[in-house]
Amino acid sequence: MLAAGDVVSYLEMCRVEAASLQRGMNFRLGGKKSVILMNRRRGAPYADKVEEDGRVLIYEGHDVPRTSDGPSPKLKDQVASLASGKLTQNGLFLRAVADYKSEKGPAEAVRVYEKIREGIWAFAGEFLLIDAWQETASGRAVFKFKLMVNFDEANWPQNAPADLATGRLIPTAVKLEVWARDRGRCVKCGSRDNLHFDHVIPYSKGGSSLVAENIQLLCARHNLSKRDHIE
Repeated sequence: MLAAGDVVSYLEMCRVEAASLQRGMNFRLGGKKSVILMNRRRGAPYADKVEEDGRVLIYEGHDVPRTSDGPSPKLKDQVASLASGKLTQNGLFLRAVADYKSEKGPAEAVRVYEKIREGIWAFAGEFLLIDAWQETASGRAVFKFKLMVNFDEANWPQNAPADLATGRLIPTAVKLEVWARDRGRCVKCGSRDNLHFDHVIPYSKGGSSLVAENIQLLCARHNLSKRDHIE
């Protein structure tokens, strides 16, 4: 079971989710929880955003498939359904939002992974899909999906206050800086396996998630041995 902040390879991510993840939006994989893959690195193909100190994600919907003889998908409106009437991934997520808003069901639980570099991903935790809308960007219609941290999700400490859970989320820019600084290795032993973004001074003891100086890469062995001990 992954915890928020765990770093995994693409293959490990697929193993955990028991699916070959070939697209960013994956509604109820195998009848289980939905998964989205987020990319906020420079040059990313979609305008994903993090707001409210990591509490909220704004995820951009996906484009129509590229065709050999048609214009770039970036010039076309994003769609909720195909000509056949079949819902796209956008449409499936939109329907889940509509069901939630009309009280037909709970908010859709979505497991979120964030790309750190090619083949390397960080598990951001579980979020709840609570809203969606369509807006105009660069002259075309795109979908936006709003997700909020799931405070009941098992990866957070039991009975942790809301500000603790959200404060533990590490911004993308900080993750990228720490990954480059620590060269993708545990700072204690140099291992590249089972890595985790760790707070040097635990958040529960006043440590910040917002500065790279308080974040380090640790392997599972050293992360577990450290616990909340301040060195």
